[in-house]
Amino acid sequence: MIYLIVVSFVWAFSFGLIKTQLAGLDSNFISSCRMLLSFALFLPLLRLRNITLKLALFLTAIGMIQYGLMYMTYISSYQFLKAYQVALFTIFTPLYVTLISDLLQRRFTALFLITALLAIAGTAVIVFRDIHQVDFRAGFLLVQASNVCFALGQILYRHVMAEKQEVQDYHIFGLLYLGAVLVTTFSAGISTHWTIPPMNSKQVLTLLYLGVLASGVCFFLWNLGARKTNTGFLAVANNLKVPLAVACSMIFFHEKGNLSRLLIGGGIVLTALVINELVLSRKAA
Repeated sequence: MIYLIVVSFVWAFSFGLIKTQLAGLDSNFISSCRMLLSFALFLPLLRLRNITLKLALFLTAIGMIQYGLMYMTYISSYQFLKAYQVALFTIFTPLYVTLISDLLQRRFTALFLITALLAIAGTAVIVFRDIHQVDFRAGFLLVQASNVCFALGQILYRHVMAEKQEVQDYHIFGLLYLGAVLVTTFSAGISTHWTIPPMNSKQVLTLLYLGVLASGVCFFLWNLGARKTNTGFLAVANNLKVPLAVACSMIFFHEKGNLSRLLIGGGIVLTALVINELVLSRKAA
């Protein structure tokens, strides 16, 4: 649980950095750099001695979806949206997490669906303006594709690793980043004609921060946290970064936003978390 909360704070600051510091850089190039740095970080920890080829390929495929395809669509959305809008339009991720999890386990959990919808409602309170613009719709669809990829990846990872208790997460997590590297590097090569675009020192430092911490460390902690908490908390936690990111964009990057809606929406998201944990604790008792 604590892993998901800590990661949400780190990610909240990343939305504004991408928009303000990396503007003008090819989106696929940004994604590729982040995944290459993440892969380099976990490569020394990779241990495949007790890993079957089937599991290795499956984990690589998860990385292609959760990080590779997710990043390609996510970063591309910044061409059409402001940083706080990108943050806001991740609001449907809790629903995707809940539905995918229930589908894999062939069940229906009303509590998780209710808290996921409550989390969506809370973040939706903050959404405003631009809904009729073409660019807005294109950005919205890109973010939704990104949300589905991220939700599917974390649930698949949780599902497959539940049967591999003897495997340490940090020993195999490099495979996920390898899958992401394969997807993003190929796409970056096509869009940049296999050249490295010119960058200033701030852009290099931003990519290092995003690749090592926001992606490398935080994606690992997020999936690790996903394994250690219930589906309801995981679903709602996917939206914790939304009010935090909007607040960061307003405070640190001077973007306009509605403070009253931010406070109300953030309060509803926290309420969803409290309801989920209270109901589950009473059932356990």
